[in-house]
Amino acid sequence: MTHRKPKIRTCQICRRSVPESQAVLGETIRPTIVDEIVHDHPEWSNDGWICRDDLRGYRARRVEALLASERGELTSLEREVVDALSRHETLAKDVEAEFERKRTVGEIAADRIATFGGSWLFLGMFAGLLLLWIVINVVALQAKPFDPYPFILLNLLLSMLAAIQAPVIMMSQNRQEAKDRLRAVHDYRVNLKAELEVRQLHEKVDHLLSRQWERLVEIQQVQIDLLDELSGRTRRTGPADGGES
Repeated sequence: MTHRKPKIRTCQICRRSVPESQAVLGETIRPTIVDEIVHDHPEWSNDGWICRDDLRGYRARRVEALLASERGELTSLEREVVDALSRHETLAKDVEAEFERKRTVGEIAADRIATFGGSWLFLGMFAGLLLLWIVINVVALQAKPFDPYPFILLNLLLSMLAAIQAPVIMMSQNRQEAKDRLRAVHDYRVNLKAELEVRQLHEKVDHLLSRQWERLVEIQQVQIDLLDELSGRTRRTGPADGGES
């Protein structure tokens, strides 16, 4: 039986002439592998051929690049988060302490007066003073009291005290409201920053998982190509052809 001479193909990469069984047509190669080849050989043509040795090398390079990029992407994500946190100040801080440091002397006095005026100590002292005033003018100085009943002078002093105390308490309340507004704004900024960072992390994780699945599928396809090639080689190197007829 006459054996036909195998066709010879020229590899576009190494320029070697190899049998057609040891070469692969460019248009049958996966695009991702072609990208690796074109990166090194811009003159690549899908109509040409590549030997299986070079093709296996590029397939191995593609798998290594995918795995390396995967590890690099994980590192860049961590670095990006750290850089994002280092570029911005920590928003969580003691707003009240900062607010207190900016108080003027008048504001400090107003706060202390308002705090003392709303305490049980002030109420007890004030009640004792009123009782003492009444006892002095009714009992001790019964003959010549300096403020006889109905205690007109005492009423005047109480009216003056109320007139002075009310604005002081209002000033303290205004400062407390300003402090509450500042605290609310600060809490909103912290919560918004946390929400945006959580949302960003979710997007990055979703993107990472999507890329991982794509790369795993691609690696699996490359492995299938390699298994198909090994299977075809096994069949070609199997039992020899029958004897001559």
